[in-house]
Amino acid sequence: MSPVESTVVSDPVGLHRVLDDAAVLPQSAQRLDTRPELWPDEVRIRVQRLNLDAASFRQLERKHAGDGDRVRAEVLEIVARRGKMQNPETGSGGMLIGVVEEVGADSPLGLRVGDPVATLVSLTLTPLVIEDGLRDWTGTSEQVPCDGYAILFGRSIAATLPQDLPADLALAVLDVCGAPALTARVVQGYDAPVVAVLGGGGKSGSLSLAAARKAGAARTIGVVPHEMEAQALRASGLADEVVVADARNPVEVRAAVESAGGPADVTVVCVDVPGCEGGAILSTAPGGTVVFFSMATSFSAAALGAEGVAADVTMLVGNGYVPGHADQALDLLRSDSGVRELFEGRLR
Repeated sequence: MSPVESTVVSDPVGLHRVLDDAAVLPQSAQRLDTRPELWPDEVRIRVQRLNLDAASFRQLERKHAGDGDRVRAEVLEIVARRGKMQNPETGSGGMLIGVVEEVGADSPLGLRVGDPVATLVSLTLTPLVIEDGLRDWTGTSEQVPCDGYAILFGRSIAATLPQDLPADLALAVLDVCGAPALTARVVQGYDAPVVAVLGGGGKSGSLSLAAARKAGAARTIGVVPHEMEAQALRASGLADEVVVADARNPVEVRAAVESAGGPADVTVVCVDVPGCEGGAILSTAPGGTVVFFSMATSFSAAALGAEGVAADVTMLVGNGYVPGHADQALDLLRSDSGVRELFEGRLR
């Protein structure tokens, strides 16, 4: 396709694709321009699979009582209406894998036509068109077979898919690759800290536990919601202690973490349900750090909650990007059999 003919000059963060009247970034926009013709610094991807954000998928699953057809219909409606996948309830989206279809002459991303890639930017800011009606998706899993196209901007991020891993496994890892990278960075700022991970049996949680240990944690504690998940996490060997607690119950979480050797110097929240802020704060020692990776987090609840209990803790928002995060996460999958077993178990 020929480059787009427009008097609108492209912006590396995608402002030229925003159709709202107000000047907002693509992530905040109500609608995006999804025309397939490229501005010079853009890349078009032929989409093969979407990976919906866990919080978004769980919300849709609960809303429609597990009815996959209704979940699929709502995803199609959101994308058609907004030109991107952004759950109106959670505000989150996910990511995708596909093959590079066309590269603008001025694209700085270093991609070539035919490259198999995973986008490392959210679907909430990625122009997206679905062309197959999601006919091959049951609506009952986070990974969504899809045929369509998506647009990357000049300041988007994408990783070439590794040849040594199945595409669905690589996608599952890359979807959460920001969590272990930031966890490692924070852990390295302490001298042999105790690290607790709420949601330690999930994708981002298991990678964060592995990253914490590799970065020098003296003790790792995995907090999970039920005994079945606890057994799987114990079998993986990723945590020194595994405890069962409802992450929404602050008193229960505090008691569980303390029984396992806490309070924690670093607490990482990887739970995809709302209401987990208080437990994370109470489980963290004075001078410690809480890292929130869940898109279900209420940051006002976190800030006011910490103030209300006079908690001297640093709270960080995991923004999903740390330089080198994709390679770090994939290396953890390759080198840690416990991580790989948990990820492969989720894909069965």
